[in-house]
Amino acid sequence: MRNEYVSRRSSTQTSWSRNRNMVRHTGGSLGTLSLSAILAMLLLVVGLIYLTQGAKATSYDYELSGMDNEISELTAQKEDLAVEKARLTSVAAAETSQVAANMEDGQVSGYASE
Repeated sequence: MRNEYVSRRSSTQTSWSRNRNMVRHTGGSLGTLSLSAILAMLLLVVGLIYLTQGAKATSYDYELSGMDNEISELTAQKEDLAVEKARLTSVAAAETSQVAANMEDGQVSGYASE
């Protein structure tokens, strides 16, 4: 019986020690064209998000502008109704007033002559 240790590995594998992988993995990297395409897509997505946010702000601005116009129209209508109420109230008060009932109708007595 032999007392020497004999390696079963071939001579090309002698540099490898135990429990080591025999395959070397190279780092996979993307090429210049792939990186440029990914960067272009990212810029496109960011640009679309920016445009979407701008469109939302513009639509809110249009809604607020419409509400402001409606408020101004209603305010003008309220003022017109207040004037109409005052006119109708003064006509009704003049018709039922004692002072107005005691007044005489105005007549032209003549014109001043030179």
